[in-house]
Amino acid sequence: MNVFVKLGQDMVKLWSHYWVNYLRGMGSTLVLALVATAIGCVIGLVCGILNTIPYGPNDPAPKRFLLKLVRVIVRVYVEVFRGTPMVLQAVFIYYGLPYFTNSSVHWHSVWAAAILIVSINTGAYMAESVRGGIISIDPGQTEGAKAIGMNHFQTMVNVILPQALRNIMPQIGNNFIINVKDTSVMFIISFTEFFAFHRYITGVNNMYFPSAAIEMLGYLTVTLSASFLLRWLERRMDGADSYELVEGDPLVMTAGTYSHPDKGTPFDERSKEFRDRTSQDLKFGRTRGER
Repeated sequence: MNVFVKLGQDMVKLWSHYWVNYLRGMGSTLVLALVATAIGCVIGLVCGILNTIPYGPNDPAPKRFLLKLVRVIVRVYVEVFRGTPMVLQAVFIYYGLPYFTNSSVHWHSVWAAAILIVSINTGAYMAESVRGGIISIDPGQTEGAKAIGMNHFQTMVNVILPQALRNIMPQIGNNFIINVKDTSVMFIISFTEFFAFHRYITGVNNMYFPSAAIEMLGYLTVTLSASFLLRWLERRMDGADSYELVEGDPLVMTAGTYSHPDKGTPFDERSKEFRDRTSQDLKFGRTRGER
């Protein structure tokens, strides 16, 4: 128990001295994760759409060749960036550019390099998620869209993508949470995010474990908050659990088939409409035409 008390005291001591640095690092981490996830989603969306454009043997040869070439390029991009660690991608992109250009070309902003690295890594994962979301939609919907005269672009925009995006929404959230954690490898290119401040602070006072505990709580707070917001967004995208029929259809209303969940039907003795009509009849009577 004394060990945990000492740990808490050390964490309070570190936080009281370096809370500005911790918050600044977390702010850099969140900005990088948000921007890179958004750009990565756009990259993945483009790659996923290009990877699912249909073609057949009756299409012109240039179209078939171009689509096959695009799919090969997308496949190589996805396999390379999914199959290698992000820390090595950061080294190759940040330090490889000046290496291959004999230092004539180099990065002027570490922010630009970090955003590019995390974005293209996220795009590689999102490309497969988007492709899976598109092919998960019932082919009958594509056939129906073509039957009413829609081309491929109109079908994708108006029919397929709205449903596919809902299906891949959990994966978008997962990628954001992964990016929040994986930005810690950006210290390799001297990007000062949350974990980089931890390395700096522990280098000053050697209190490695208390600082790591603060880092863990910080990452956990952010990821749990993101998970809560994403689940709320998913519920909003699902819509209402039940829908009320439109009361403007006179055929439905007069046929007595419409039933309001609270009021019943207009012909139900328990409904407010029936009680009001009966009260009016008793008070004022009914004419012959109404009988």
